[in-house]
Amino acid sequence: MPSVIHIIDKSPTLIPYSDTMTSYKELLKQREALEQQISEARRRELADAVSQVRSLVADHGVTAQDVFPGGKADGETGLSSTAGTKVAPKYRDPATGQTWTGRGKAPKWIQNENREKFAI
Repeated sequence: MPSVIHIIDKSPTLIPYSDTMTSYKELLKQREALEQQISEARRRELADAVSQVRSLVADHGVTAQDVFPGGKADGETGLSSTAGTKVAPKYRDPATGQTWTGRGKAPKWIQNENREKFAI
């Protein structure tokens, strides 16, 4: 019969494996069953919550803007309409011709310098 080592008072003690102790595989099965139960309970409760919210919205004529005034409506990404567009450079390094828009981290050639002398 297998044995289990328990450490009691910093000295290992060999204790015989008991048939009443739960095996690793049995614990994994229990965890899997619990995870399924948790998932199912969450799905049910979420469905109930959505149903309640829809009922309240219908009863009171509430809009998404009423509930989330600064939030996004369905389909909005949060990006401005100009996101990702090119911006004209504001500064040029006369020595190399490199430019910088003035956005983001400043390049080394303009750090700790008066930016007016690099303005385009």
